[in-house]
Amino acid sequence: MGETKYIFVTGGVASSLGKGIISSSIGKLLQARGYNVTIQKFDPYINIDPGTLNPYEHGECYVTVDGHEADLDLGHYERFLGIQTTKANNITTGRIYKSVIDKERKGDFLGKTIQVVPHITDEIKRNVKLLGSKNKFDFVITEIGGTVGDIESFPYLESIRQLKWEMGRNALCVHLTYVPYLAAAKELKTKPTQHSVKELQSVGIQPDILVLRTEHQLSAELRKKVALFCNVDENAVVQSIDMPTIYEVPLKMQEQGLDETILKKMGMPVGEAPALIPWKKFLERRNKAKETVKIGLVGKYDLQDAYKSILESISQSATYNDRKADIQFLNSEKLTEENVEQKLKGMDGVIVCPGFGQRGIEGKFVALKYTRTHNIPTFGICLGMQCMTIEFARNVLGYEDANSREMDEKTPHNVIDIMEEQKAITNMGGTMRLGAYDCVISKDSKAFEAYKKEHIQERHRHRYEFNNDYKKEFEENGMKCVGINPESDLVEIVEIPSHKWFVGTQFHPEYSSTVLNPHPLFLSFIKAAITK
Repeated sequence: MGETKYIFVTGGVASSLGKGIISSSIGKLLQARGYNVTIQKFDPYINIDPGTLNPYEHGECYVTVDGHEADLDLGHYERFLGIQTTKANNITTGRIYKSVIDKERKGDFLGKTIQVVPHITDEIKRNVKLLGSKNKFDFVITEIGGTVGDIESFPYLESIRQLKWEMGRNALCVHLTYVPYLAAAKELKTKPTQHSVKELQSVGIQPDILVLRTEHQLSAELRKKVALFCNVDENAVVQSIDMPTIYEVPLKMQEQGLDETILKKMGMPVGEAPALIPWKKFLERRNKAKETVKIGLVGKYDLQDAYKSILESISQSATYNDRKADIQFLNSEKLTEENVEQKLKGMDGVIVCPGFGQRGIEGKFVALKYTRTHNIPTFGICLGMQCMTIEFARNVLGYEDANSREMDEKTPHNVIDIMEEQKAITNMGGTMRLGAYDCVISKDSKAFEAYKKEHIQERHRHRYEFNNDYKKEFEENGMKCVGINPESDLVEIVEIPSHKWFVGTQFHPEYSSTVLNPHPLFLSFIKAAITK
């Protein structure tokens, strides 16, 4: 196609408007036209990555195939586009500054005074262009985290200004803002959008396209007013109204010609609009589903973004099983032997969530004992899988004090333990098994039935493992180790064959579930949950 085109997505007025969904939707529409597209996220916080951030502050930590801990928006990019992202797709201010400081220490700047402009902005620009120059993408979409006007965003906006000036028609800015509705006045207000655009203009950026986030339909007159006062073409003002599902958003953007507008502004042929048939079939199936499947999500973070990929994986798999997902969050800190029956009785299936640390762990054991003894389909993910083995050791093998070294350093029955080579590492960011690892599955297992293949690769994010000293005893008593890493002999999947569906994975299958290719284990789990 020639030179790579760069699209920048910025946000104004408020955070959490859905820049990630808009970026993913633009990417999906351009990809459907046959272009090679990737999306990257630039986060203004100073952490090197979100790996040690509290999920209450940041939502889930998403892991790429190459083992990078990344922002949850990368999950949206992968789910929408069916692509695999890497470390290069998520950059933080911390990484930018660290790179510049490392270069300065090595003497790369020949004694110059290091400043935000040009040194930090040059490093941002280098990272923006890295994917395009290395992998020859037709389009690189760059989402800038935070809100225009934040002090942290300034170096990124200055970098965009420079890139737009340097690249001309090969760079374009899409600005997402919010149009609030004042109930008392019964009016939609465009003033916050006008101020947000002025803020962008004050740093030298004229947005090419405005996407207006709204809960109410915007009239043609209102959009014309926004175009006039924000110095944007009328056909470049697009509304993004609340939808029943985020997967409707690309179709709504296509209806308003967002991809056409982008192509015209970048001097590219428009051609016919793509039919998006598989995507529309998925939505049709989702909308047609009448019956529901009720899934209990046992975890300790009472925040939907903390388990974003799991929620989306359940939703996708329910659709492909012609069901609507009714997901009930069950706080594991509040689950006890006394209330577990009342809380779990109506569930068709239960997922025990990943996590770190002691808090809420006992409630997970209570839930697992109940689902195991009542034959309720159960899926344990990462720490959820580890809890499965601890509960089994306590209540089936009779080791009442069984535990993980993570929870109890002195446990005599450490069915979950830290890997030998990591015992000397004290840096929290360095002790993890991260990214994609191989796994070989036993053919006579529910996992094999789901995957329909013996060799798989899945993504990990943990530092503790199943202790192989207990493997024989577990297998003799009914819990099989059916997935093994061929290099390290570490246990990746456990299951109880006599149970309807009781499977635990040391890896995170939710990271690789996409709209058009839902994860086989989630599909199998939902199928078991709806089979009476």
